Formats: sequence, C-alpha cells, structure tokens
Amino acid sequence: MRTSVLVALALLGAAPAWAAEEPSGCDKFKWGIERERAALTAPGRLKLASGAELAVLPAQAVILALRSPAEAKLPMPPERAPKDGTFAGFASIKTAPKAGLYSISLSSGGWVDVVQDGHFLKPKAFSGATDCDGIRKTMKYELSASPFALQVSGTKEDSVSIAVLPAE
Repeated sequence: MRTSVLVALALLGAAPAWAAEEPSGCDKFKWGIERERAALTAPGRLKLASGAELAVLPAQAVILALRSPAEAKLPMPPERAPKDGTFAGFASIKTAPKAGLYSISLSSGGWVDVVQDGHFLKPKAFSGATDCDGIRKTMKYELSASPFALQVSGTKEDSVSIAVLPAE
C-alpha cells in the first residue's frame, strides 16, 4: 500500500513536466499555418542584415541575418534576456502599415518583440510547435498605422525567416 502511494505521488509530481512539453507536429498549431509556412519557405525571400530599414512592409517573408546580442544593437532591450551563445537582430518598417491584426511567424525558435510608438506590443494570440518543417512559432499582433521595429533574440541560428502577414 505504501509503495503504491509513493508511486502515485511521484507520478503527480512529474505531471507538470509533461504538461510543459511543447506540442510536436504541424497539426498542433492552434490555427491554420499553411499560408505562413509557405511564405517562410518560399524561394527568393529578401535577405536583410540586422538593423535594416524597410520603406514598407514586404509582401513576402524575409531572411534576417542575426548577430550576437551585443553586436545587434536592438532598439530596445528585449523583454526576455537572451542566453549566451544565441543570436539577435531587428528590422524597422518606416512606412506605417494599414492598422489591423497581423500574424508574425518565425522559422525557428526565438523571442519576438514588436516595438511600436516607443513601447512593446503584447501578442493577441500565440501558437507554436516543434518538428514542423519551415515554421516554429506564430503570433498575432494588433498593429496601429505607425512605423514599428521587429526584434528577434535568443535564436540558436544566425539567421531566421520571418513573415509578417495580415491575419486571415
């Protein structure tokens, strides 16, 4: 009897670790990601250096080259401090997009900060999954009609594909 109680307690203690595991597979995203995934893997994506200034929001995904966090010179310190050995970078969109809900998707894991009007925007929704070729996470942000900067930090790779698309 005592052994079964100990086993039950051990299993209950391990449950939060199981619950914390990230979903795996393309079908585990909270909403359809086909459009975002296609954009992130499309040939001919525009290649940008960290710190690039774009006149307008590109219609397709871009590949952003990243640097060490110290070299990236992000406009604002990221809300989540990057770990040692990771990469960071940003791009600025100078012409205001049409106000509305946008999906911002990354090809690999990393922290995203959207800076608009001098402050961080909070995502309205988030979804992510491992083991889905071409896309790792997608978030929805409400953008106003003003310029913004998109910061990425904490990535393990020195470049990342990013798609910023009007939400469907």
